[in-house]
Amino acid sequence: MSDTQTDTYPFSLDVQPVGESGAMYQWSIRKHGKLHQRSDRKHPTESKARTHGEAEIERLIRDRGR
Repeated sequence: MSDTQTDTYPFSLDVQPVGESGAMYQWSIRKHGKLHQRSDRKHPTESKARTHGEAEIERLIRDRGR
């Protein structure tokens, strides 16, 4: 359930189920393998969590150049 994208280096995205039921999902962003940021809310599907995490990585990459 984790996904590492080489075009987002040095960031990687992990999407994991939350709780025992696994009905909700949460993402975390790692920079050089260390935790950088975690989602502040739970998402109803893995797809939505991944979409929100990818958008956050895009923002981090875009803002890094400023």
